[in-house]
Amino acid sequence: MFGDLYHNRVLELAADIPHVGHLADAQGTSLKVSRVCGSTVEVDVKLDAEGRIAEIAVEPKACALGQAATAILAQHAIGRSLEEIEAARDALRAMLKEGAEPPGGVFWELRHLAPVKDYPPRHTSTMLAFEAAAEAMRKALGLA
Repeated sequence: MFGDLYHNRVLELAADIPHVGHLADAQGTSLKVSRVCGSTVEVDVKLDAEGRIAEIAVEPKACALGQAATAILAQHAIGRSLEEIEAARDALRAMLKEGAEPPGGVFWELRHLAPVKDYPPRHTSTMLAFEAAAEAMRKALGLA
């Protein structure tokens, strides 16, 4: 039943998440929780003078889908603006909810999560990392 969800690349991503841990001097932190399955992802960020991510730390306690999305975020977040993170988040949500095209650019590997569209209870856990990163950045920028 879930074979198309947990294919090799999703499992590879979930097993190799960069920047795991916490930033002691984070400017913004956000913890997101899926009420459906109990998955959590916490994201800490430090921003540079232009408001782009200079450092990131992630703490995923999530299913393989949430971990894979967290890995993709953590691999490519440094140097990204709030607008870029929110655009990736919104494109991921549209892919899951509406069957839209997968996100492009540096977050292109989110395409591996396209089969999640057919499993609505898994949408929230798949979105956690990008939701947390956007909120952490908003906090760091004084927007939240």
